[in-house]
Amino acid sequence: MVEPCDNCGRETAHEVSIELLTESDDSENAAYSREPYRVTECRACGEESHQRMNDA
Repeated sequence: MVEPCDNCGRETAHEVSIELLTESDDSENAAYSREPYRVTECRACGEESHQRMNDA
């Protein structure tokens, strides 16, 4: 997917995936604090960004 890269300052190819990330450090409730995130990695410079899907 081609997207703008903040690090490169231009549009470059990115690898895009969806990951479930745990937002709580409390191990007792960690299973209930997972949220989907859109993860992008620039193929030109390797810069990685995460965006919470519920905030999109």
